[in-house]
Amino acid sequence: MSQSSSRLAKAVLIASILAGVSYVAAWDRGLPQAAELTWKGLGVGLLAIYAALNARTLDGWLLVAVMAFGALGDVLLGAAGLTVGALAFLAGHLVAIGLYLRNRRPRPARSQVALAVVLVPAVVVIAFLLPADRAGAPGVALYSLGLATMAATAWLSRFPRYRVGIGALMFVVSDLLIFGRGGPLPDSFAVGLAVWGLYYFGQMLICVGVVSSVRHGARMGTHTHG
Repeated sequence: MSQSSSRLAKAVLIASILAGVSYVAAWDRGLPQAAELTWKGLGVGLLAIYAALNARTLDGWLLVAVMAFGALGDVLLGAAGLTVGALAFLAGHLVAIGLYLRNRRPRPARSQVALAVVLVPAVVVIAFLLPADRAGAPGVALYSLGLATMAATAWLSRFPRYRVGIGALMFVVSDLLIFGRGGPLPDSFAVGLAVWGLYYFGQMLICVGVVSSVRHGARMGTHTHG
């Protein structure tokens, strides 16, 4: 990457962080829906642009798709409702699963495998139990299967665990808080802040972690494509 391209990518990343952090200021301001949703979508949308500016391989472009589906989901949640937004996020999870399976860690520790194995059923069960609207619980559980599998494969990937793995787990917790907000948790500012903060910074950690790993060709010597 040239120096000018690198500077542009860093500027886009900074703009993404500013948009993601400042979006909280848009809450309860009576802004037109189009303005609020644009503000909301900018955080992860700019992450998609940051990923695109760094993309040189299939892995890089898969990351672009993951971030783009996330930004689309952010907008569709407000514009078209929870179900349509969740479908966009689910599409992103499926692409992310493919990305992480392409980049499996050659010899994960038993504890790492155990966490990944336990994570999926635990998240699905918790997600199923949280909503007060029991009619929607099966759909929530189905979505959570994709969400949890994404996080499990991220944890077992060759990408930096304390960025990509932790970021994926933050995404999981954020979504569980959303489901809980429709059940035992209050729909309060604090919960909303936790939902958004965990989600945005989780996505940012995923994006920066994958970009850094791919850009520097961190193949760990025995990179496996599935």
